[in-house]
Amino acid sequence: MSFVELVTIVVDEYDPAIAFFVDALGFELVEDSPSITNDGRPKRWVVVRPPGAATGLLLARADGEGQSAVVGKQLAGRVGFFLRVDDSMGPTSGCAMLVSSSCASPGPNRTAG
Repeated sequence: MSFVELVTIVVDEYDPAIAFFVDALGFELVEDSPSITNDGRPKRWVVVRPPGAATGLLLARADGEGQSAVVGKQLAGRVGFFLRVDDSMGPTSGCAMLVSSSCASPGPNRTAG
């Protein structure tokens, strides 16, 4: 069986991104391991995923001006990730508390942001 295992999302900082996905959206923190960049600087390997899902999100901290510039704009203003949930109010209820988040409910059982 073939499937997409990870999709990378560039974030400003690891911990607020983990808090958003885990606390607000109910994702599982699958891995949070120390790692190093190609030139020896410390980083983390952070993977979150919805409960029961095969595909996870690799949360990659922006490294340099070019990567920092795409945080929050990785899809050029398009909605690119759709999360199907059993309870449409569950995951989105925490979004109102997060000033920097962009959560919307475009239809039954869908959360886009």
